[in-house]
Order: sequence, then structure tokens, then C-alpha cells
Amino acid sequence: MIHSLSGGVLSDGEVYTFAKVDVAGTPCWYLAPFRVEVGANVLVPFGRENAEGVVVRTENCTRQTAPVPVGRAKNILRIL
Repeated sequence: MIHSLSGGVLSDGEVYTFAKVDVAGTPCWYLAPFRVEVGANVLVPFGRENAEGVVVRTENCTRQTAPVPVGRAKNILRIL
């Protein structure tokens, strides 16, 4: 594990799976806490509510290569 000079963790070596989900025409990145396939219908937090979306892409990333900050990313709630 590598620490920054400001006290934060730069690398924990963990690999995260992100899914790009199309929700009502808006593409959003979510952490996938379980395996999802492209084309799967999923339930995700969207605004102040939950919404259905379609997975259009998945990526395995580290904290440095993640499309959004890991600490701020929301999780996919379930596969529909």
C-alpha cells in the first residue's frame, strides 16, 4: 500500500469492477459488487430515487484507473 504525503491511500492494489449503465439516455459509472454482463438490466441509484438501466460496458480498474473516484462511486443494487 502506498500513502500520499497528505495521508491518503494512493494504491491498495485492489481491482474494482465498474459498469457503465445507460439510465434514461444518461450514461453513468457504477461499482459492480457482483458479476454483471453487458446488456443486463440493472437497478441503480439515480438522483434521489432508484432507476432501471442497461449495462453498456464493464471495466476492471484500480483506484488510479477508475473512471470515477472509488470512494464516491455508487453501487449497482441488483440485476433485474
